[in-house]
Amino acid sequence: MALEIEDKFDVPEGFALPDLGGVPGCEGVSEPLSHRLTAVYFDTPDLRLAARGVTLRRRRGGDDEGWHLKLPKAKGARQEITRPLTRSATVVPAEMASLVLAYTRGAPLAPVAQLETRRGITRLLGPGGTVLVEIADDRVKGTVLGDEPVVRRWREVEAELKEGERDLLTKVAKRLRKAGAAPADSASKLARVLGDRIPAPSPRTRPEPGSAGEAVVAYLRANADALTAGDPHVRLAEEDAVHKARVACRRLRSALKAFKRIVAGTENLQEELRWLGEVLGEARDLEVIGARFATRLDGLDPRFVTAGARRRLGDDLRAREHDAYERIRRALSEDRYFALLDALDALAADPPLTAAAAKKADKALPKIVDRNWRRVIDACEAAQGMEEGAERETAMHDVRKAAKRARYTAEAVGMSGAAERAKQVQEVLGRHRDGIVAQSVLLEEAERARQAGEDTLTYGALAGIESAEAARALDEFPAVWSRLP
Repeated sequence: MALEIEDKFDVPEGFALPDLGGVPGCEGVSEPLSHRLTAVYFDTPDLRLAARGVTLRRRRGGDDEGWHLKLPKAKGARQEITRPLTRSATVVPAEMASLVLAYTRGAPLAPVAQLETRRGITRLLGPGGTVLVEIADDRVKGTVLGDEPVVRRWREVEAELKEGERDLLTKVAKRLRKAGAAPADSASKLARVLGDRIPAPSPRTRPEPGSAGEAVVAYLRANADALTAGDPHVRLAEEDAVHKARVACRRLRSALKAFKRIVAGTENLQEELRWLGEVLGEARDLEVIGARFATRLDGLDPRFVTAGARRRLGDDLRAREHDAYERIRRALSEDRYFALLDALDALAADPPLTAAAAKKADKALPKIVDRNWRRVIDACEAAQGMEEGAERETAMHDVRKAAKRARYTAEAVGMSGAAERAKQVQEVLGRHRDGIVAQSVLLEEAERARQAGEDTLTYGALAGIESAEAARALDEFPAVWSRLP
């Protein structure tokens, strides 16, 4: 995975690159290079990838030939995933095809366009010959494939930042514009060659400005988009990707529960979001607990750490995490998952708003936030009235879950103070819950070790630490609670 930060320009046929030798921050300009590139682009018959700003191609020629997947821009950069060329020129490698399933929803991929490019390359160099900016001057022949191929020709220039700060790219762009270049009308070469064949975005219902419906729908749409955009990163098991996807699920589900008087009839969708959250949760929990035990083991006196315990709490947990990721990938390739994404798309396009959605946001939404905080108070009072033991621990976990829902509800409507209040409860009780879960895992692993005839000293030592950590968090809770407004 790489980030692609570039500016694209349309230029006339007689355009000449300006002198770039004096760009501040650069120490020289390379000799021009030239390449001939041939790229075949793949998509579904109804161009689902192009409609989402995704491009998948097989390119020959140049110094980066291979399979390229470019994901939609985020914060001014496109994410690009590359893999080596495969023998077949017409079949997308299974891994690359899986990375776009959130967009294709299982529809077949086939060649839809071919681009033949004569590329001239100029590089701006930094200290030691480091390439800072690469400028590609492209003369392109684009062909829309099909029964009656359509050919288009044009010239364009791309300036891509390779190293350094974004302002360097801004300086280069300024010189290019002064020489006659204009910001490109199309986001990509593929978009230019396909033109109006790319489906227009589905129309979306526009709630009344300033209404409760507008605020809630914006939040739902943002998290639905985040879930879809995060799909390829989850499949690649990138750091924190599963966590972000699970949080998006939880935020969506919490919002649909909390705002059911504004967006109605979403019970089935809530259940499917619960299912997806559970699918993602296994790998995430193993990821967290594995890192937790690694830190604990490193902090223990080496005399208390057996080789068997380090293996079980390290390699064995990582193997279980790997298996959990495989189960995630299978689930994300099922029709049930595609149906969930379809349901989120439908919700974003035309949310089932009630009459209450038309109320002013600043009047209606704080009341909902207050009701969710009242649930936290009620859960806390119920838990505090119980005797010490497993039942009370479960009740305190319910307080944490209520606080998490209250936090997400407050975040959804921009009430940062209320969100921070709920976050404090969630975090201190989260430490308690983490300690309880860690003890449970340690007991399981200790039993496996005992049955294998291994020493269980390490598990006892770690269980003692986790028990103390859970108790400490619970002891801190009354003070945290008393400080909250």
